Amino acid sequence: MPRTKKKTTSKKPMMMGERKLGRVLITGASAGIGAELAREFASHGHSLVLVARSKDKLDALAGELNAAHDTDAVVIAQDLAESDGAANVVAHLPKHGIEIDILVNNAGVIDVGPFADVEAETYQHMIALNIASLTAFTSLLLPPMIDRRFGRILNVASLAGFQPIPSMAVYAATKAYVLSLTEALSEELRGTGVKVTALCPGLTDTNMVAGIKAKSDTAKWTPSLLISDPKSVAKQAYKATMSGRTILVPGLPNQLAAAWAQVNPRWVVRTVTGFATRQADWMKGK
Repeated sequence: MPRTKKKTTSKKPMMMGERKLGRVLITGASAGIGAELAREFASHGHSLVLVARSKDKLDALAGELNAAHDTDAVVIAQDLAESDGAANVVAHLPKHGIEIDILVNNAGVIDVGPFADVEAETYQHMIALNIASLTAFTSLLLPPMIDRRFGRILNVASLAGFQPIPSMAVYAATKAYVLSLTEALSEELRGTGVKVTALCPGLTDTNMVAGIKAKSDTAKWTPSLLISDPKSVAKQAYKATMSGRTILVPGLPNQLAAAWAQVNPRWVVRTVTGFATRQADWMKGK
């Protein structure tokens, strides 16, 4: 009898976007939105590189994620406000045989109050962390993504990036930079397989906002409706990043505020925000 040919099933080679992605590098991962983003990425099966200053907090988070999701989280403690901070982190990666598929630029700081009352050193630190470090990481990790024809970059900007904000002048300016850079790169990188997303949250229930509330009665009266849950923000950010969405503003109130800032003349926007912020106690020398 003729032999029956055994039926075989051939597996189609997996495309980069279909395979389990490699490492996600998250800056400012020790707390707040950064920690929630780490939890969200880990829950989807991604392995991680967690970066922040506090090694103890990073170790605790890595242990939590490894136990909960059987992931592989590598910890790198580094002060990213240092001029070579990003380069030091990236230099560690080849030693562990690590390639980064997804970069999350989350590290950042804020300072609230009259511009003239803050020391220049504070502003330099903010610019170094919010702008220089983010730009350095992007510059260092983007070329390999382009070579591999796949990558994702999530830049954590802010609702503040849509308008100038008196009393947060430098912070808002740094986030406007992040938003502008993200939009420019999203167009520049069309067809490369690399997508760049700007996450623009409003007030979020993190230690950063808690610190402002501790110093300000005005901030304490902020309606809870206007304060986002960091877990929800992280979930939305993950979906936006993986789908390649360019700008994500979580929450309807924040979306309305961003739209208002974009459709009105700049003199109207700055006049209204100026009037509002002059009523805050931190602008009255409290």
